[in-house]
Amino acid sequence: MKLLNPRGFGLVCASAAVAAGLVLAGCANTVEGTPTVDQAQVTAYKADVASSSAAASSSKAAAAIAKATADNCDPFRKNTGTAVDRYNEFVDAHDASAADQNAKRDAAASALEDAAKAIEAQVSASGPALPADLAGKFTDYVTAARALAAEIRKMSAGSSVAPLNDASKKVNDALTAVRNACPTK
Repeated sequence: MKLLNPRGFGLVCASAAVAAGLVLAGCANTVEGTPTVDQAQVTAYKADVASSSAAASSSKAAAAIAKATADNCDPFRKNTGTAVDRYNEFVDAHDASAADQNAKRDAAASALEDAAKAIEAQVSASGPALPADLAGKFTDYVTAARALAAEIRKMSAGSSVAPLNDASKKVNDALTAVRNACPTK
């Protein structure tokens, strides 16, 4: 004879568990009232979300500014370096009344015009991401470079150098302004 029937024992245990659950559920208290929102927590949450969103936007804007600045400052050095070299070669040829001064005059004017065109295109391509004060400095250089190119094209062996020197000073001032505004490499 079996003292314990496993199936019967399991049924008894299950029934006891259900009965205990019903007793506990019947004794539970209900909470009366209307649910409300803790306004301080809502305000803090909204502030955190706004702050996080602003930080993300600020980070994107800073990255766009850094890219536009690099996209303009880095090629500026190369473009203007070539123009300065051609200009100096022309001045040396003009001062020496060299036979190739007209060719060097045209090469200097073309180099300045090419630099102005390339810089102007890059500033335009950068759009509003390029800070306005830096864009203004690039534009000042473009204007000065074109004016110097025009003065160079007017030069002949007997021409006065005063207008050329004035235009050259404006280019040098604009170059210096941009170089001071661009981050150093």
